[in-house]
Amino acid sequence: MGLGMGELLVILVIVIVIFGAGKLPQIGDALGRSIKNFKRASAGKDEIDVSPKQGEIADGSKSGTTVDVTKKS
Repeated sequence: MGLGMGELLVILVIVIVIFGAGKLPQIGDALGRSIKNFKRASAGKDEIDVSPKQGEIADGSKSGTTVDVTKKS
């Protein structure tokens, strides 16, 4: 039930007709970057660790580092 060579060629022709041959490299590049970013995000490691350090929990003091969590548009 997968896509065969004929179906892939029909899809390719439709994409070329809709977007034009000049846009195909840009579309492929954007799709590749999107997949790469998705894989990196789903790898599980967070980029920012905001969990308190062990010393901060024990004595309640802060290290003087502030984190701005406001969303900038």
